[in-house]
Amino acid sequence: MANNNYDVIIAGCGAAGLYAAINLPKNFRILIISKRELTLCNSALAQGGVAGVYNSPEDNIQFHQNDTLIAGGFKNNTDAVHTLVSEAAQDIAHIIELGVDFDKTADGNYHRTLEGGHSRHRIFHHKDATGFEIVTKLLKTVQALPNVEITENSLLCGVVKTSTGFSADILKDGKYFTANCHFMIMATGGIGRVYEFTTNSAIATGDGITFAYEMGANIKNLSLVQFHPTAFNNRHTRECFLISEAVRGEGAYLLNCNGERFMQNYDDRLELAPRDVVSHAIILESRKLCSTDFYLDISRKDSGFIKNRFPMIYSNLLEQGFDMTTDRIPIFPCQHYLMGGINVDGNAQTSIDKLYAAGECSHTGVHGNNRLASNSLLEALVFSRHAAQDIVRRTEQEDIPKTYQQADFAHTEGLEPIPHGFRTEIRHIMQQSYFVIPDKKAAVEGFERVKEIRDILTNEKFMVNSDYVEAKSLATVAYIILKEVI
Repeated sequence: MANNNYDVIIAGCGAAGLYAAINLPKNFRILIISKRELTLCNSALAQGGVAGVYNSPEDNIQFHQNDTLIAGGFKNNTDAVHTLVSEAAQDIAHIIELGVDFDKTADGNYHRTLEGGHSRHRIFHHKDATGFEIVTKLLKTVQALPNVEITENSLLCGVVKTSTGFSADILKDGKYFTANCHFMIMATGGIGRVYEFTTNSAIATGDGITFAYEMGANIKNLSLVQFHPTAFNNRHTRECFLISEAVRGEGAYLLNCNGERFMQNYDDRLELAPRDVVSHAIILESRKLCSTDFYLDISRKDSGFIKNRFPMIYSNLLEQGFDMTTDRIPIFPCQHYLMGGINVDGNAQTSIDKLYAAGECSHTGVHGNNRLASNSLLEALVFSRHAAQDIVRRTEQEDIPKTYQQADFAHTEGLEPIPHGFRTEIRHIMQQSYFVIPDKKAAVEGFERVKEIRDILTNEKFMVNSDYVEAKSLATVAYIILKEVI
């Protein structure tokens, strides 16, 4: 790169990172770091939709706020929740202006679906691939901005706070380069790959959380991990295909190994109870019946409706040998989402000056103990916009340096790669000790081993590549989670 100095560096190319870039001024020089290909992110995998009160006579922001608080066990940050629900309309309207194509009814109005924990039909969606629709439309907008540079397949290896902002150590095409900025936004997504089974994409290793933690940022409630109750039960692959909450919202039943509905034994809301409630119910029912065979069944619905409403899920299940219009779908809980993360204020500002965080890697407090379905994409939009707006405010009110200090990153040649097996061991520890219903004894034992692995990766010298960066991130994430719970 001819000039490696930027006003803002954004780590992450999902909904939060892209929307932040769109909301920054066109005279800002911006670098977006994409770890892998541009659409490989958790945002693009989001099936259900975006929750929000927008041109909805039968709904209001108080209903949305109450549903969010109930799902979160009233442990939410109420100010952040109010911001989320009251500003949903403006960001939904904005992304529609940017070309996002939400499904409509025959009369031309937007179709809103229902998901677990919602008291009203308020989920805007594009079939069952809403996240991909949003990411691709935001990406198209960003790629047309002359002030934004995107570096694809680029590994962020480290971040250092400098007197003028930040220096980022980046590995691309086997070569390292340093990029400097005055402001930085972490939008690096979740931590799913710290588990053996997750709905998350391959990039979700908690890198941004780890870099912020190493710089001294406040990390909060990292142990608030959400397990989705209806992932396709194929225990042969690490990445589990999600069967959207919206399938239950459209009337699917949960069945145990005997083909019986069972949610009535655990919650009056039945299949539409919040995710943590349903996941707990499945685990308890599993222990009761000594079986992990559970199913989702929507076959009683019209086949044409199912194919049109859930084309991606229908197609993916067919590839696995299941026709959801006639067959029961094998499901079981797996890791899905992170409610905790890099702690931020209402402007997405972290405890480190000029460092912001947005999306799943951040902790805004809106989700409380459990995220309400389809609030995640909304959170990414609302608070990444707040980050952009706060950066603009600061540049207008403060004396921002014209110069850039560059940190030195050591890349000693000839170092050995990390020992094989660290990541696999960490995943096994987390799966055994902290899955849906935690095992306190296993968590205590697992913490000691995770701490040992993290010490090795932190204090010894290894080749700095994706294996090293991701293993250190997974070790750090597991260390923080287990430290919180033991």
